[in-house]
Amino acid sequence: MKALPPYSDEVPERARIDVWRGPLLLEFGADWCGHCQAAAAAIAAATAALPGLPHLRIADGPGRSLGRSFGVKLWPTLILLQDGWEVVRLVRPTANAAVLTLLRGQPPGASDRP
Repeated sequence: MKALPPYSDEVPERARIDVWRGPLLLEFGADWCGHCQAAAAAIAAATAALPGLPHLRIADGPGRSLGRSFGVKLWPTLILLQDGWEVVRLVRPTANAAVLTLLRGQPPGASDRP
């Protein structure tokens, strides 16, 4: 499995994200964050199963407005967008099944339903 790249300090403008066409996965976190490090393997495994999905790993923290504009409070936070609109989010995932469920546009726990 391919390792995830570091969280990027090059953050797109919110206006660019709002007009994005198609699906887009935003991941907010920090490279030094223990929760982010713990979730990295699950996120990498799940995103590897959907290689065509655009995935932006965005460095978040004080003074960074993009995460605040999405209401991010804990890391990592994954937000799946479709045509600039939030479909579903997942905070602090620990299993790749939960991330795959998110990437399929379903709310957390949907894979557990009959």
